Amino acid sequence: MDPKKWFGHALIYHVLVDRFYGFASTENVSGFAGGTLAGVARKLDYLKNLGIDVIWLSPFYETVSYHGYHITNYENVDPRFGNQTELLNLIRTAKSMGIRVIADFVPNHCSAQHPFFKHATRNRRSPYRSWFIFDQWPDRYMCFLNFRELPKLNLENPDVRAYMIRVAKKWLSLGLSGYRLDHVIGPSHSFWKEFSQEIRKTYPGAVLIGEVWAEGLENRFFKTTGIRKKFPRRLTGIAQENIQLEYSKELDGVLDFVLQDWIRNSVVNGADPMKDTQLKKKIGHHIKKAPPGYRMVTFLDNHDMNRFIRYCGGNVKTLLRSFELLLSLNNPVVIYNGTENCRPNEREVSSTDANSDLQVRNPMDWDHIDREFVKGFRNLVIKYHGR
Repeated sequence: MDPKKWFGHALIYHVLVDRFYGFASTENVSGFAGGTLAGVARKLDYLKNLGIDVIWLSPFYETVSYHGYHITNYENVDPRFGNQTELLNLIRTAKSMGIRVIADFVPNHCSAQHPFFKHATRNRRSPYRSWFIFDQWPDRYMCFLNFRELPKLNLENPDVRAYMIRVAKKWLSLGLSGYRLDHVIGPSHSFWKEFSQEIRKTYPGAVLIGEVWAEGLENRFFKTTGIRKKFPRRLTGIAQENIQLEYSKELDGVLDFVLQDWIRNSVVNGADPMKDTQLKKKIGHHIKKAPPGYRMVTFLDNHDMNRFIRYCGGNVKTLLRSFELLLSLNNPVVIYNGTENCRPNEREVSSTDANSDLQVRNPMDWDHIDREFVKGFRNLVIKYHGR
């Protein structure tokens, strides 16, 4: 029996832990709001009733940031999110309810406040100096895009690879069902091949989902991402569809940014996505390009982009029709926490506005869940998944 058969039709709920449940206040949206792993556990009944069968947790490791992507220790749970016992309780309780838990894993870079990086920049002979990629020690180094607070890890160093694989296995040993892998285009294919081979040796049922985003990537980032300059490109940048397919031998699937873009354009143009025959024809060709067993993980929005309801003009029915299209494809579907509030962000999320993403990362407003959406979404899950 295929241990990953469940993945093909998974309904995944993306939880930004700090912004989901357990916070005492919703005022301080620029820092930690107080959401916890125990808070997620307290909402398992809600998620089960919604039809969810997989929870995707944002990074819960020690961090300097509420979203968890600026990691200072990969081996511990950040105390603001809880502790390892609470994580284990969440995984076990969810499993008893038929819900799997996957987690975000961030191997490409860490926080500049990570002890390894601080040691590497303060000591010329530091054993951690080779864990990072210095153009000129100690001030010039590769990082995640142009974010100097996120130095890039040297995953071509065997010690760094071994460390990352060991840490990934540690958290899987608690019962996680896999990972959403952050910024997959950063590490090399060589790293991902070894990573996936080693993970599958010990955890053959673990699912590996890549965030393979490169659309419109500027040439100046080709070096730090490892994108080959000869890779097929349109005038506007990397061919997103092609690069999503490039990881089929290493991962179980990737987040489908191509499909998200097409559905968004359909809705913006005033079409009903379920009746947009041209859109559905394109999607059919697109999905058929994926090799057997390699899944396009579908979604409408996430923590880095506009709430999809914004493109729907606030129309809940249009949002539901868009989700219906995803559910009808029989591929994994992701819903991002807060979608149930059906509240559009007021201004555009932009890479040139450093704080614009905060408006799509507000603490979950449990007092204003849109009943029309929840009822409609639940009915769609029953229609397409029978549960």
